[in-house]
Amino acid sequence: MALQPSFADALSRFTVAIPSWGFSPMGTRFGTFLLGDEASDVYRRIDCAAQVQAATGITPGLALHFPWDRTDDLRALGRYIRDRGMRAEAINPNTFQDQAYRLGSVAHPDAGVRRQAQEHMLWCVEAQKTLEAPYLSLWFADGTNYPGQGDFRRRHEALLESLAPVHAALAPGHTMLVEYKPFEPAFYHTDVADWGTALLICQRLGDQAKVIVDLGHHFQGQNVEFTVALLQHAGRLGGFHFNNRKYADDDLMTGSIDPYGLFLIMRELVKGERLFGQRLETVSYCLDQSANVEAKIPAMILSVVNVQEAFAKALLVDEKDLEAAEHKGDVIAAQEILRDAFLTDVRPLLAEFRRSRGLPEDPLAHYRSQSGRTAVGA
Repeated sequence: MALQPSFADALSRFTVAIPSWGFSPMGTRFGTFLLGDEASDVYRRIDCAAQVQAATGITPGLALHFPWDRTDDLRALGRYIRDRGMRAEAINPNTFQDQAYRLGSVAHPDAGVRRQAQEHMLWCVEAQKTLEAPYLSLWFADGTNYPGQGDFRRRHEALLESLAPVHAALAPGHTMLVEYKPFEPAFYHTDVADWGTALLICQRLGDQAKVIVDLGHHFQGQNVEFTVALLQHAGRLGGFHFNNRKYADDDLMTGSIDPYGLFLIMRELVKGERLFGQRLETVSYCLDQSANVEAKIPAMILSVVNVQEAFAKALLVDEKDLEAAEHKGDVIAAQEILRDAFLTDVRPLLAEFRRSRGLPEDPLAHYRSQSGRTAVGA
């Protein structure tokens, strides 16, 4: 199969941002295991992300997390990012670790705590402008653990009141991404528990607010590609946090558990552009994974490769034939069309694409050859 110009064009426009926090020392509730490539400060994390970009060529964007990545000189930080051949893509405010946030942040019953969270987000909006990062990515741990702990309606209105000034402060062309999660750390109810709640919030806030889909933030069996299609159709699909899960929010390497599900999500994105003109570039694609037993940089590279392969397979779906099968109600033919695209080995095509752009044909092998990492976990 030859590399077609339309195929190469779509691949060239698809990029994946790298999260700075993915290179920090992480662990479970039971332990943190160090393999030697952890990064303890933001500049080292940027260096790690630059190695992923050097290997893959499609990860120029960097997602930063404040205050984890905070420095005294944001302009110097921006220069360092650009000097490494990267750009700031998303700013993620932390509204879940301060001691004041025990009962929540933007939905906290105390107005003073809500104001503290709001001021931090407003600071992050200014950081967005300084670093020229187009996305403000919000996730809240707010919720309750017991019935009667808080009033659903009052908490929802408090959340909206907290976010309204933040949305109003966004620069033109910048986007607020609202993330949802059904549970954890709040186990009775979560204030932004699902895509419908996130969509309601965005509709109340305004046009610059959109929903971000984290692949691990769903109940078992949820049809994520259906969610993606409806959000895209509503014009409110803002971004992704790519990872994989077996049980809950496991934050495993993308494509490691359910590669077919990832392919079906990508197919909805490709279909949205082909049939409805919704450009791929209007959505932020970012990894969000936690490397607990594997080395961090190669884990990031493998996730990027898996995402790119799923995207490439989605480009191969014959939408014309599939639509004909849908109209005829030919279930078997529809399955064959999707199956043929999913089972296609796109690695030779991607190797050719990378070679045409002066990139390593095998990103993971390139990283290993450059780093000399051959140990278990690398």
